[in-house]
Amino acid sequence: MADLVALWEVALSDGVHKIEFEHGTTSGKRVVYVDGKEVIKRDWMFKLVGKETFVVGATKTKATINIDAISGFAYEYTLEINGKSLKKYLENRSKTTNTWLLNLDGIDSRIGEFVEDGTETHFTIGNHDCCIKGVSSGKRREGIIHTLIMDGQEIPEIVE
Repeated sequence: MADLVALWEVALSDGVHKIEFEHGTTSGKRVVYVDGKEVIKRDWMFKLVGKETFVVGATKTKATINIDAISGFAYEYTLEINGKSLKKYLENRSKTTNTWLLNLDGIDSRIGEFVEDGTETHFTIGNHDCCIKGVSSGKRREGIIHTLIMDGQEIPEIVE
């Protein structure tokens, strides 16, 4: 990866994904890797600016790398997720997700859940029984209240 020019880590509903971009500004080569796997490879692109669009994760989330010339032979690389800049996407995501950080049996675990109505999601981490409950607050402006329960005990939420 001698021509690696950009690296992003993007948290989606199915986990954190690593996106790497190689851009050969003399050869015109463009290579996109998602989680270490090559998803796009183009050799000898005559146009050094433009876009590369691909999908990320099990949810096949649309991602686009924008390649723009900023001066001379300098380039700027920006990532869009679902048509929004990465910054805007993360701001919107933080409004629709709840995240918990746990250290279980010496392993750091991050749990997030996307929900729009009342749900109960059961899963295990190691030997621990976990459940995310999503229930209506009964108030239109407050929406859904989410609670993480591990081994029968409520885990406090962090604010990022």
